[in-house]
Amino acid sequence: MPHALDRIRIGSAPDSWGVWFPDDPRQVPWERFLDEVSEAGYDWIELGPYGYLPTDPARLTDEVARRNLKVSAGTVFTGLHRGPAVWEDTWAHVARVAALTRATGARHLVVIPTFWRDDRTAEILEPPELTAEQWAHLTTGMERLGREVRETYGLDIVVHPHADTHIDTEAHVTRFLDSTDGELVRLCLDTGHYAYCGGDSVKLIETYGERIGYLHLKQVDPEVLARVRAEGVPFGPAVRRGVMCEPPSGVPELGPVLEAAQALGVDLFAIVEQDMYPCEPDAPLPIAVRTRRFLRSCGA
Repeated sequence: MPHALDRIRIGSAPDSWGVWFPDDPRQVPWERFLDEVSEAGYDWIELGPYGYLPTDPARLTDEVARRNLKVSAGTVFTGLHRGPAVWEDTWAHVARVAALTRATGARHLVVIPTFWRDDRTAEILEPPELTAEQWAHLTTGMERLGREVRETYGLDIVVHPHADTHIDTEAHVTRFLDSTDGELVRLCLDTGHYAYCGGDSVKLIETYGERIGYLHLKQVDPEVLARVRAEGVPFGPAVRRGVMCEPPSGVPELGPVLEAAQALGVDLFAIVEQDMYPCEPDAPLPIAVRTRRFLRSCGA
């Protein structure tokens, strides 16, 4: 029997129900997501894209509480490497999401860098490598965001390395961590994205443990990933090919990741996020039930 992972709080997210956008006819209605995530045995959820779940705080807290769910985090996308010129627009977006996140009682804001390659059309929007000046904008901008989100909303930001963004590979992730203040900026380690980009989640947890503030649990299918890499396929089409797969059939092994996280001795959310956009409406619930069962077998 595995050790009880008593510092790890397991949840799921709209992403595991094929939800990527605030409004899309191919996605399940938000009521169904809430009903099914509760039915699958999860206690915690993320809000997903702003506008998918109700944005009226009273209504949202009521709908979540009625299903015995709690909220762990909201999510924002930011392009802070573009410098001070984008701060005002960035803050307007962040403030909306942060206010709603705070109203639910959550304490985290997941921050995802903007994509350099369009995840629908594969159009190259920006060079995949930042200049030294852009790196400086990115790191100082994230520190400012961390400070202002905490002072204004009482939330901690956790920055999410993500495929097809400028914070993706081990080299980029470690450069980002080494260039930012750990008091203001911590990491949301997504095990699937990090593996997709060639990183080792257990090594990152063991090396930068004090910077890990949050986990997303997912796995990649190594065979699909090899083909995707060989063909230079962008992230969106790679997901449609099934690059993110149901645990425990992919990599990395989640048991060792959770044990490494438990060994940090701090309370951490570990939110299941199996990218499945788009998917058949009946597909997510059985997968979510099996995934919850698997994570219980790991001690979570």
